[in-house]
Amino acid sequence: MNYLLVSVPLALCLMVGMLFSLEFGRRLGRRRSTLSDSSNTGALDSAVFALLGLLLAFTFSGAAARFDQRRAQAVEEANDIGTAWLRLDLLPPAQQPPLRDLFRRYVDARLQMYQRLRSIEAQASDLSHSDAIQAEIWQRATVACRERNDPATTSLMLSSLNTMFDITTTRVAAGLMHPPVIVYGLLFVLALASALVAGHSMASAKVAPWLHMVTFTTVIAASIFLVLDLEYPRAGVIRIDQIDQLLTNVRAGMR
Repeated sequence: MNYLLVSVPLALCLMVGMLFSLEFGRRLGRRRSTLSDSSNTGALDSAVFALLGLLLAFTFSGAAARFDQRRAQAVEEANDIGTAWLRLDLLPPAQQPPLRDLFRRYVDARLQMYQRLRSIEAQASDLSHSDAIQAEIWQRATVACRERNDPATTSLMLSSLNTMFDITTTRVAAGLMHPPVIVYGLLFVLALASALVAGHSMASAKVAPWLHMVTFTTVIAASIFLVLDLEYPRAGVIRIDQIDQLLTNVRAGMR
């Protein structure tokens, strides 16, 4: 499913819902016989707005941190593969060609997985394929290290392979780390609630201040859309596909 086909209508629905809540709250306030009591609710209104701002700030901060973490992990994987590739020179010459071919296949599989990451089924298939290549690389590398019979070479080669394999699990786990859905549900509810109390506070206005209402709803809806977009950087407008160029460059250097 296309992420933008879900996120964009969701943001628009939130904006429309907030506009409706604003107008409903304004009309509800106008129906009251007196408006003098509305000042007594200022503390409660402030609490709703503060909670919305706090939750929005925390979700945005967390999404931005995870976004930066995913970019850093992409750089780390490119470096790990490049290091392991260079250390193949330490192995016996006869063992290097098949291992280098496996490395090329492995990087191709990783690049293919990131290109098809929007599909869960494709991701599972590509991950299984890269895992199979990992097992073959490890098997051939251990045989080559035993043939080399050098503790220093064995330590350098196998440790670099272990690091190269570990980052794949780290990146898969990072892609699954998102706040619980209930957090976003609460964020949407708070946005509608804040629009309702804001509309109620505008009850004294004879004409609805549509400029302020549209601006308020647009800013809140756009902020929530931005948070969701940061959480899924391979599916929305904000993307980290460019960082995969590092892995592509590593693959291009595998002559």
